[in-house]
Amino acid sequence: MEKTDPKYQALFTPWKIGNVEIKNRIVMCPMGGTSLFGWMEHTGNHFDKEAAKFFLEKAKNNVGLIIPGIAPIRSTFMGQWLYENKKMFAELKEFMDEIHKTGAKLFIQITAGMGRSWAIPTPLVMLHNMPVVRDIIKPIINIPYQSASPSPLPSRWSDKVKCREITEKEILDIIEAFARTAELCREAGVDGIEVHAVHEGYLLDQFTLKYTNKRTDKWGGSFENRYRFATDIVKAIKERCGADYPVSLRYSVKSYVRDFCEGALPGEEYTEIGRDMEESEKAAKYLQDAGYDMLNADNGTYDSWYWAHPPMYMPLNCNLEDVAHIKKFVDIPVVCAGRMEPDVGAKAVEDGLIDGVGVARQFLADSEWITKLIENRMEDIRPCICCHNACFNMAHYKGVANAQSIYDASHIARCALDPTVMQSDKYYIEPAKKAKKVAVIGGGIGGMEAAMVCAKRGHSVTLYEKSDRLGGVFIAAAAPSFKEKDKALIAWYEREIRKYPEIEIKMNTTVTDVASLGADEVIVATGAVARKLPIKGAELAVEAVDHLLGNKKVGDNVVIIGGGLTGCEIAYELSLEGKKPTIVEMKNDLIVSDKICLANTSYLRDYFKHTDTPVHLESSVAEIRADVVTVKHKDGTTIDIPCDSVIISAGYVPAPVTTRGVHVIGDASKVGSLRTVIWQAWDTCMKI
Repeated sequence: MEKTDPKYQALFTPWKIGNVEIKNRIVMCPMGGTSLFGWMEHTGNHFDKEAAKFFLEKAKNNVGLIIPGIAPIRSTFMGQWLYENKKMFAELKEFMDEIHKTGAKLFIQITAGMGRSWAIPTPLVMLHNMPVVRDIIKPIINIPYQSASPSPLPSRWSDKVKCREITEKEILDIIEAFARTAELCREAGVDGIEVHAVHEGYLLDQFTLKYTNKRTDKWGGSFENRYRFATDIVKAIKERCGADYPVSLRYSVKSYVRDFCEGALPGEEYTEIGRDMEESEKAAKYLQDAGYDMLNADNGTYDSWYWAHPPMYMPLNCNLEDVAHIKKFVDIPVVCAGRMEPDVGAKAVEDGLIDGVGVARQFLADSEWITKLIENRMEDIRPCICCHNACFNMAHYKGVANAQSIYDASHIARCALDPTVMQSDKYYIEPAKKAKKVAVIGGGIGGMEAAMVCAKRGHSVTLYEKSDRLGGVFIAAAAPSFKEKDKALIAWYEREIRKYPEIEIKMNTTVTDVASLGADEVIVATGAVARKLPIKGAELAVEAVDHLLGNKKVGDNVVIIGGGLTGCEIAYELSLEGKKPTIVEMKNDLIVSDKICLANTSYLRDYFKHTDTPVHLESSVAEIRADVVTVKHKDGTTIDIPCDSVIISAGYVPAPVTTRGVHVIGDASKVGSLRTVIWQAWDTCMKI
């Protein structure tokens, strides 16, 4: 075992939050869906054994401080207060004993609520707007309570939902509930509490922000009144639990909000309507003086969600500069989260810019990443690609609130790249009853994943790839400059698959006769091909994959046919290169999909809006000529758009080499995402 690289050494120094010593500087930040008190998969609060197993695994892999995902102070379903379930806290105590054996510490994060940021599922919008039905279902799910806000406000998710003003009695009940719950946590051996949150535009944050708090009572107006809810909570906790009991605050340094549902991108000039840096300097000190022992910090609100949930388009370490600045105004520890890289985080700790490095979704992609870092095995770490396809895939587009399925809404914090995360009862490796000879046709991500799962189960595998490189269509998907983690994932697969002696890889091999392979089982993972469009002049256009792979160059003025994710990413990359893209999309919004998180899509929509990129929605291309594209709008009118090049990004259709007597997985079965490809590989291979 090699010694830890010295550049990471600062990460493995002890520090204190109040009187609690943390063994290293790596903080596992909270993720919705990982609450020890359950999420929404059951009707009431409960001790979640799957989450407990998940966190114990992380504790055994050298994390310093664990902060599970938000526990609503009052459950989403059935409206039970956390402190009412005494059995849950007895089970928590047993769990904390196990956590402490590893040397890790754990804080419980409790949320006052979501307010207008509550991601109301689309089916509930209709019920909310039917008063009789809304009242009938209140005992099960009280929609007006879940979305109650400081003032009457528009929902972040639906223009058909108006959020009501929360009452003073409800505020006082929440404060009391925080204190009572914190006391039970302390008695159960929990090392501290994290208050959620003056952060990300949740309820407490909405109280602090002028654009969402229009109250005229003692909970609104002045700076002190706007921050009263958050300060009264920590005072109540300290009064009940003692001044020495640590209380952290999830905190957004800056809001980065231009307007309702419109964020500000990195580096652009704008007028802040949320918390600016001047107010944040004052607020951080004020919150510290009220009793908070740590700021667990990043940036943004749900109106600028890509700051708090950075997609791959956001810079690495995107919040570090702002968080390091705010540390100058407090004496308590400050943690920074947001695409934090270990080397940058270690240097920031060493230089005294921050006290802890906050990491979240990397723990989903690879539970053992800290152990691998310690052992100087960085190349073995499976990278998080910031896709949000399974961990937080709440999707939103014009006319639709939260398009996420009810099943997904109740099972977030899973991982597109690792199906076993928070699903250990469904996805696991067990030896096959009979070792078989398995042929896998196609060396894309799905084929490689299938080969490795089969090998782990004891089968011998031959993988056939028609080209000279593994990765399939994901090579093209990973081509843009901002896809450094996608490129790293392909490299990880290329290294990982060669660790299995059970897998033989045959490159530059096209399979036409499956029967000739002599395999007991055949898995077809040959992916998909580009959809052809019946457009006059289509032969003059460039296919998206050909463009991404650099096979065909384009000019400066480019029309992109198709405003789905691939088309928008191509337009974004062209814009970064200084070219002038124009997007033509048949649907009423860009990236109309129930699989892609709003944190990702809102960045691209805001980018195109703020850079004045022409976008023609509800439009189609009638004809492509050498230097012009004719676009037909919904109302029947047409417009000629001059251009140098045209790229067609109209999606894909499955292209299985065969479907007879074989297992067809991934895009060869149904075009989807990495999540569908990888999870289907497991679904299939667990049965072979």
